[in-house]
Amino acid sequence: MTSEAREVAEGGAPPPGSGAEVISPRPPTEESVQPSASAGLWARIKRHKVAEWTLAYAAFAFAALHAVTLLSDSLDWPHAILRVLTLLLILCLPIVPILAWYHGVRALKRVSTSELIIIALLLAIGGSLLWLYPNRATDRAEPPTVTSTSALRAQPGSVAAAFNPPAHSIAVLPFLNMSGDPKQEYFSDGITEELLNSLSRLNDLEVTARTSSFSFKGQNVDIPTIAHKLNVGAILEGSVRRDGNTVRITVQLINAVSGFHLWSQTYDRKLTDILKVQTDVATSVAQQLEVKLVGDEAAKIEVGGTKNADAYDAYLRGAQLIVTADSEAKWGATLQWFDRAIMLDPSYAAAYAQRARVLSDIAREAVQTQNDRRRELFQMARQAAERAVALAPNLADAHVVLGWGVRLFGYFDFTGASPEIERAMSLAPGDEYVLRAKAGFEALLGHAQAAQDAIERAVRLDPENYLARADRASLLIMSRRYKEAQLANEDAIALNPAGYYAGDFTASIPLALGQPEVAQRVCETPAAPLDDDFRHICLAVAYHALGKIKEAESELGKFRSLTADTEPVGCAEIYAQWGDKASALLWLTRAERVRAPDLVWLKVDWRLDPIRNERQFKAIEARMHFPP
Repeated sequence: MTSEAREVAEGGAPPPGSGAEVISPRPPTEESVQPSASAGLWARIKRHKVAEWTLAYAAFAFAALHAVTLLSDSLDWPHAILRVLTLLLILCLPIVPILAWYHGVRALKRVSTSELIIIALLLAIGGSLLWLYPNRATDRAEPPTVTSTSALRAQPGSVAAAFNPPAHSIAVLPFLNMSGDPKQEYFSDGITEELLNSLSRLNDLEVTARTSSFSFKGQNVDIPTIAHKLNVGAILEGSVRRDGNTVRITVQLINAVSGFHLWSQTYDRKLTDILKVQTDVATSVAQQLEVKLVGDEAAKIEVGGTKNADAYDAYLRGAQLIVTADSEAKWGATLQWFDRAIMLDPSYAAAYAQRARVLSDIAREAVQTQNDRRRELFQMARQAAERAVALAPNLADAHVVLGWGVRLFGYFDFTGASPEIERAMSLAPGDEYVLRAKAGFEALLGHAQAAQDAIERAVRLDPENYLARADRASLLIMSRRYKEAQLANEDAIALNPAGYYAGDFTASIPLALGQPEVAQRVCETPAAPLDDDFRHICLAVAYHALGKIKEAESELGKFRSLTADTEPVGCAEIYAQWGDKASALLWLTRAERVRAPDLVWLKVDWRLDPIRNERQFKAIEARMHFPP
């Protein structure tokens, strides 16, 4: 080896002109770039880019967390994925500056400080845009102007253009049945409904009613769409897994505006402790939504309940059946479960209230030919309702069924019904069933504005409920606001074209407007969704107005044959529209004698207007003891 080569190999510089190959220097080691002691710790932190890498990581975590949240909502991923990701991102936060401290110097020639800042800013901006994504419709939306016309013209079941949910508004979606047994569906649905009812008892909370919340069951609809349809600011969803008398309930609360999860919890409890779970969930939700809790909230939530697991199970089975009960046979099957719940727990106030409701429905809707049996049913309903009130004076369901279902329709006791309905309103002002009862009671007394206020709130709380919208059309008809009633009826038909109430109103409104030919076309259509009784009343009135007297008399005969003369109010309506005042008053007197439930609508029934000023009519009205 030459001396020049030896010198180069030993690290020296080759002499000029020696021709020896120049070897590139090695990357700088930590020692070679080590700052002097006088430079201090901060100089070393800057040299290792600890701050820059930590900032870049925080921006990345911010963007990633929200991106996964959006995917989780859209693809219905388990909430555990978001939890695990959040935990990992938090755990990695201290690791990033440590790695930068020991290895950041190696990146000195790869990423500059300015480049790192740009990356961090891009990630932060991207994360912010994702954050704003679910709320962009809200930012653009103007608060809607609420008028009766605009409300009626709004298309139900569609996503509203303006999303402006009220403060403290929430919808409870049907909990998933995780038991692996489809027969346990009644249990998960029942838990959902009981929790929904518990939340509705908190005065400052606006809770979407059952019909609308359950309208999304089994559908793959994302949270923002549901929130827009129901116009709520929060969504509560969850799952139920039952194993004998042990139940696991998992719940999670989602901010429907931002899309972020606000709170979640899993409860493992015995069925005997289910009321405590309802209280825990309801109070936690209220706290997350910043609802002011006043007084003993647990007492409000748990009122009328039971600690008997078998009684609770029977009650939930009955609650599932009552939703679709529309015949005496179905009401009877429902009644058996509530009776079983009462047998297992004689102090179960909620079961007594539901028993009273079923009995009054059978008496009003199913029993037509046996007046004695109808009176017996109303008497049993009254006993059950009064027992429920005695056991749980603060149970709204007990008061509303006693006032609306029993005292009003069973006994024409307007004076006794009024305080019960008002008490129910004070206890559960956000309960859709209570609001509809309030609206109906005010309407039959002729208090049009009070009725309208109550039904509008019911529609707002249960926007997917066809019956609430049909009730709105009915109340407008009673107020003789027929044009608005047409709009309201179209609104109801858009939700349920097959609903017979909507069909009845489609025909009765033209009759009231003096358009018998339109009513005739509707009622002659076999496929029209009409109640059979009403079809004959409609044709009898329409034919007579068009001069088809024989056809009109034939329809009256069909109506009397179908109802076995047990609907005297219907006969009075037909004769009144025909101008036969004597026959109309005769049938109305018979209705009074048999205490026909339809007499409660005497003050507002437009078909009876032709005889309203008759002395005999006014005498019957006076004996009904309507409040002044």
